[in-house]
Amino acid sequence: MQFDFTQLPPADRYRLLTNFIGPRPIALVTTRSKAGHDNAAPMSFFNVFAHEPPIVIIGFSARPDGSEKDTIGNIRRTGQFCVNMVDMALADQMILCGINFAADVDELDFAGLAAAKCAQIDASRLADTPCAMECRIERIIDYPGRAIVMGEVLEMHVRDDCLDEAGRYVNPDVYQPIARLHADNYIVSDRQFVLKKPAELETREVAQAPRKAVEV
Repeated sequence: MQFDFTQLPPADRYRLLTNFIGPRPIALVTTRSKAGHDNAAPMSFFNVFAHEPPIVIIGFSARPDGSEKDTIGNIRRTGQFCVNMVDMALADQMILCGINFAADVDELDFAGLAAAKCAQIDASRLADTPCAMECRIERIIDYPGRAIVMGEVLEMHVRDDCLDEAGRYVNPDVYQPIARLHADNYIVSDRQFVLKKPAELETREVAQAPRKAVEV
């Protein structure tokens, strides 16, 4: 089957893109509301964009009536946000934060999520998240009914048990983030495996033409 995206209705484009581009990591984004309480919302159009500078990227859509959601409004006003990664222990509470509440609702309080103070921004982070990234706006790219937020990571909080003894790499037995597939289907990274390039081909590659190391 073939689909001409220049002719396809938006709902069908969304269905196809989110069905086949996955799993997509979940960012539970926390911000400070205008009234001063915590706002939290899960985002699955999210990923890391670069390490130098350290940039994460999040895609936002408007409400059905065209108005902006609270999270993007808070980000525009404060210039700050925190990305909290989600594992199975936080999954049920993350879903509660996705309910379209009124702006005066504190989602962290509603979902029973413990908050902790951020170090460099005026927002809360989740106390029990495997990893929280404090961010400030690097830039916002606006489209009709959409916005892409690029955030520079200022500080990362990592739960001690999520790293190996040297504090360098993730402990895969502990850090098993969930990600979204399609519709209400999610996946957990509890089956990880190592995959390396054949050593003889890697040697041949270097011998032919030295080049910048591949980022992994």
